[in-house]
Amino acid sequence: MDKNTWIGFLLIAAIIVGFTMLNRPSKEELAERQRVQDSLRLVHMAEVEAQRISDSLQFVAGQATGEEAVYVTAEEQQERLQAAYGTFAPAAQGEEKHVQLANDHVRLTFNTLGGRIERAELLEYHANGDSVNPLCLFRGEESAFGLTLITANNRILQTSNLYFTPVQTENPNVLIMRLPTSTPDAWLDFAYELSDNYMVHLSVTPHNMQSELAQNVNSLELQWKQLIPQQEQGRKFEERYARLQYMLVGGEMEELSETKDDSEKESARVKWIGYKDQFFSTVLIADDAFASSEFASTLQGKHSGYIKQYTTHTSIPFDLTGKTPTGMRFYLGPNHYHTLKAYDKDVEKEDRLYLNKLVPLGWKIVSWINTALVIPMFDLFTGWGLHIGIVILLMTIVIKLIILPFVFVSYKSSAKMRALKPQIDAINEKYPPEKMQERQQETMKLYQQAGVNPMSGCLPMLFQFPVLMAMFWFLPTAIELRGKSLWWADDLSTYDAVFHWSVNIPFLGDHLSLFCLLMTICNIGYTYITMQSQATDPNMKFMKYMMYAMPVMFLFIFNDYAAGLSYYYLLSLFFTIFQTMIFRWTLDDKKMLAEMEANKKKKAGKPKSGFMARLEAMQREQQRVARENAKAANKRR
Repeated sequence: MDKNTWIGFLLIAAIIVGFTMLNRPSKEELAERQRVQDSLRLVHMAEVEAQRISDSLQFVAGQATGEEAVYVTAEEQQERLQAAYGTFAPAAQGEEKHVQLANDHVRLTFNTLGGRIERAELLEYHANGDSVNPLCLFRGEESAFGLTLITANNRILQTSNLYFTPVQTENPNVLIMRLPTSTPDAWLDFAYELSDNYMVHLSVTPHNMQSELAQNVNSLELQWKQLIPQQEQGRKFEERYARLQYMLVGGEMEELSETKDDSEKESARVKWIGYKDQFFSTVLIADDAFASSEFASTLQGKHSGYIKQYTTHTSIPFDLTGKTPTGMRFYLGPNHYHTLKAYDKDVEKEDRLYLNKLVPLGWKIVSWINTALVIPMFDLFTGWGLHIGIVILLMTIVIKLIILPFVFVSYKSSAKMRALKPQIDAINEKYPPEKMQERQQETMKLYQQAGVNPMSGCLPMLFQFPVLMAMFWFLPTAIELRGKSLWWADDLSTYDAVFHWSVNIPFLGDHLSLFCLLMTICNIGYTYITMQSQATDPNMKFMKYMMYAMPVMFLFIFNDYAAGLSYYYLLSLFFTIFQTMIFRWTLDDKKMLAEMEANKKKKAGKPKSGFMARLEAMQREQQRVARENAKAANKRR
């Protein structure tokens, strides 16, 4: 090999070595990785231990092995429980009992097995199709919550497998679930305190547990799993908005995919974890922070009755002495913007939860329009006690008035272009397609003389678009529309199917929504009116057909959307047609043409506007380049 080859090999080797050194994890990163591995090992050991203990209990209870059953004395049974559970042997057996805490908003049912919330009901809401029973976020085995305990004799136990004892308190909103030990004055308390809204605080406090638990324990491994039941009629949109979201310490939001099975390992500190449905959420909030977290989201079968299953494995700080209780909160309630926003009221910025981010309001500028305009306007009209249909009608009128100046400018620009069509046709006849640059130059000259800016019809639409998108994001996620009826629509938060069929038609589904159908018909009518008032090229018939195809496509797109959104678009199109008719009556093409002709005379000899001058300069430059390229091509020949 020559010298250059050797130099190449040495450079490649240097790059590889340098890249390896630069990307080598730091001591802190290595320690964090080891912590995660240890956490996984503990969880696995806990599962193995739980299975071993279960097998042991079956043996102790005299379960049959083969054809014979094994019976032991009470003393032998106690000895085996002590060997399996150590100091927590008194909690190894018991009877499941249920205790409730409730306020005007939620009713929580606690199970002594695991000392956990077994059932959460929202008293002000109902599931789709059930107008009697309160909406249930989860019940029974649909939710699992537990902490991993390491005993002084290295037993690894799960609180979810142990029996707690309810302790009466003077406060009716406080429930203490106590985990006893074989030492009379040593126990572990799960203290739940229900606030006057949707928040319940959990405080985990050890009492004299220094000799009962491992001395090196400074954190607790936490496992939390929940199945999300289908609560709404429109499963498609419930799946779209249901997702696992979590907030990092510092305010950065992360989320798992809502369209496929997904998982994530998070080494950064996490402030809260949200198990979100379309309109409701269960959120676990740390008083301090969660660390070494793993999240998973799994889609459920279409006919399972569930949307997704969320799973979290994480750790939370733990003070063995009990001087600093391990605190966390559960939010069990609706995805209502003001309800979630209220938890940050009078709170320092660094301590805010930003739970309102659970409500999807669109991209940054769209979200800003929603929070600054749409939501306050919605609150104002609903505060008057009006029917939701009237509220959306008033919002449509206000929005139309706001964007009216932009729509007028756009329509006037189109009208001027239409009035100039005979002159544009004359230019097109004078300059054949082979002389496209000359044709464009003459057309721009005509526009400049008449005082027409071709961009004036497009720019107003750009200002309207964010407002339209704000309503597109707001209405399908506004829980205020849930369960609200309007005419034939029983629930404006989902589709208003008036026709059903058994066959699933691609892109359309198994139903037809009436508000969406009416919106499509109205949109076709508006397209017809628009096409009649615009100057179109007869050679571009395909574009004309495409203009009519777009409204039909909207039928397939919006058939599954919330009826409230289709109702808004129907009203918006109706008012747009009304505006167009008014513009047509007030703007006379002949009068505008006369004004433009007068404008031509006024501008004769005057310097061109900056925009038109730049545009013509660009055209001249293009012509110059084209001529030079043609000359160069002739020389090569």
